[in-house]
Amino acid sequence: MRKLALNDEILLKIEKPARYIGNEVNSVMKDKNEVDIRFAMCFPDVYEIGMSHLGIQILYDMFNRRSDVWCERVYSPWVDLDKIMREKNIPLFALESQDPIRDFDFLGITLQYEMCYTNILQILDLGKIPLLAKDRTEACPIVIGGGPCAYNPEPIAAFFDMFYIGEGETVYDDLLDLYKNCKQDGLSRMEFLKKAAQIPGIYVPAFYEAAYKEDGTIASFAPVQEGIPAVIEKQAECNMSKAPYPEAPVVPFIKVTQDRVVLEIQRGCIRGCRFCQAGMLYRPTRERSLKVLKEHAYKMLKNTGHEEISLSSLSSSDYSELPGIVNFLIDEFRDQNINISLPSLRIDAFSLDVMSKVQDVRKSSLTFAPEAGSQRLRDVINKGLTEEVILEGADKAFHGGWNKVKLYFMLGLPFETEEDRKEIAHLAENIAEKYYEIPKEQRNGKCQITVSTSFFVPKPFTPFQWASMFHPGDYLGFAKTVNHEIRSMRNQKSIRYNWHQADVTLLEGIFARGDRKIAAVILDAYRKGALYDAWTEFWDYDRWLQAFDDCGIDMDFYTVRERSTEEIFPWDFIHIGVTKKFLLHEWERAKRAEVTPNCRMNCSGCGAARYGVGVCTEKRGGAE
Repeated sequence: MRKLALNDEILLKIEKPARYIGNEVNSVMKDKNEVDIRFAMCFPDVYEIGMSHLGIQILYDMFNRRSDVWCERVYSPWVDLDKIMREKNIPLFALESQDPIRDFDFLGITLQYEMCYTNILQILDLGKIPLLAKDRTEACPIVIGGGPCAYNPEPIAAFFDMFYIGEGETVYDDLLDLYKNCKQDGLSRMEFLKKAAQIPGIYVPAFYEAAYKEDGTIASFAPVQEGIPAVIEKQAECNMSKAPYPEAPVVPFIKVTQDRVVLEIQRGCIRGCRFCQAGMLYRPTRERSLKVLKEHAYKMLKNTGHEEISLSSLSSSDYSELPGIVNFLIDEFRDQNINISLPSLRIDAFSLDVMSKVQDVRKSSLTFAPEAGSQRLRDVINKGLTEEVILEGADKAFHGGWNKVKLYFMLGLPFETEEDRKEIAHLAENIAEKYYEIPKEQRNGKCQITVSTSFFVPKPFTPFQWASMFHPGDYLGFAKTVNHEIRSMRNQKSIRYNWHQADVTLLEGIFARGDRKIAAVILDAYRKGALYDAWTEFWDYDRWLQAFDDCGIDMDFYTVRERSTEEIFPWDFIHIGVTKKFLLHEWERAKRAEVTPNCRMNCSGCGAARYGVGVCTEKRGGAE
């Protein structure tokens, strides 16, 4: 019988002990003596969030299909258990076997959000693994990072042995096979890393070095060993319908953030919003076939017992078989009371018709993401959404019985003016007016419009990677402008306004576009107590200000400083398919508020056609 790493006394003292005991439905148990490779897959946040992540579910299933690999899961212990583990010197353990993660061959950490960086150090620290890669010995697991934040790995490069650049379905098997062979041949850790660095998509930071100019910008970035590639090529899964997908995902004992079956209908996005990193990273757009999705839906619902299924995509409305999969789910599972979640939809007649069938209209709210208040600024960011379309969608929704609308915007966008900010309030007011145009006896209660603004963060591999940021006080001033304008609206009682934390935004921006110098700040802040920085109750901006000051690093260099189009970025050694030439072209078009058509309307020559799949195989009219 499996022995728990935590005794009953400890489990009774902590919040939600089910986070740590494992043994959930569909979790994979193997004999550790009958496998060649043990892989601890980590999400550096609390269990409820990590268990909701589709990427880990895919890799967990894919790895465990191999008879020679046992993949287990590990999440950040909550602060109550963190304290006890340090006091009692309990090493961090994996859920399935309850064995210390330091005994594994690999520790894979998914990098989904920059504000989880101190949690990475918590995982290593509690796992009794040296925080810096250079200090690790033959007895330590290989620490590998992947996910969207890995596309600029430099701020955390010091903590990782390697990074996987791209989608996990592609060369992970090659990496695991290589490790198995090196292990059998008795090769050292360093010999394995040298061989691994030659696998496409694998980046080993120890074999690269940056040189700097006097002004602090990068002069050069290059390999320091022969045979190591100067450019790391993103790996992309070219056949989504044949790609591995979990048919029996792990079912948690406790409620998690996404407590449902998740059906990924496509990967990528045709829209080309200039602020959106995911829209560039995951090009080209590739669809799963309707036949495969139907099979996955049947098996996943049967194997989990979940009562809800969600269609996952960056832009579900652009999936060519959307009516087919939605109508199939409604027809097949109506009698089983299966709820259908449809995120990332454009609010059109079809979408509203579907949602009225699968949602309680009186309880649910509709979500619009105009991102900018004025049409000029929406053109700058290439949102491709006009006020006419927004108001038409709202009007149809209100006539369909909805009375609650959520609106999402960004503040601090490139080329934004005060007038653009005020237009957020006017757009909300115009939507409210659409509701009150309906005769009173036909309305469904009181109109509720929730306006939420986040502060824009320029991300690598977007046309806005050259944009500057603002100081926290400036961001809060922008929010104050919006709030004041909303308070002057006739329908202000129908409009509620929320805004994001400005200081968190600043730090996220530094981590997003930082270089190797930032690792010292992250380490210093962690040693000062920084942890769970994405959680408001643990956020301490003063601690970070002190860390930057102690490390002698100027925050303004990474935020408000103007960037030259000639500057070498810390991530320029990575090629994601989309070219820097294209991103620069889009940056110039943004300055002129010129809209670029979506990929199905006209190919704009972004470079992703090199993969030869998905939307890029359709008729193209642009030139790279």
